[in-house]
Amino acid sequence: METVISIAIGVMASAGVWLILRPRTFQVLIGLTLLSYAVNLFIFSVGSLAIDREPIVKPGVVADLVNYSDPLPQSLVLTAIVIGFATTALFLVVLLALRGLSGGDHVDGQEERL
Repeated sequence: METVISIAIGVMASAGVWLILRPRTFQVLIGLTLLSYAVNLFIFSVGSLAIDREPIVKPGVVADLVNYSDPLPQSLVLTAIVIGFATTALFLVVLLALRGLSGGDHVDGQEERL
């Protein structure tokens, strides 16, 4: 299970970095989103991954504190998802304004030469 999550985080992070380095602003937006999802998945996996376990400790059970998921990373990821959505919406508005003002969607403002 940890191997699959690690590979998914690595693929999403590397694809996000590759897209951030692209010249078009929409690709940069998708790259930032993928990188954000990779970081969120990493933070979520820090809280321990357990299958068929209860998400939090039951009252009165003290001896079995190893087999539970920590709720703090889950709440941090939920907050990061909301902030990431708002940031993406703001970046999309700036992207549309940039396209209207400059007539193109390249990061440096210049068109590609073929």
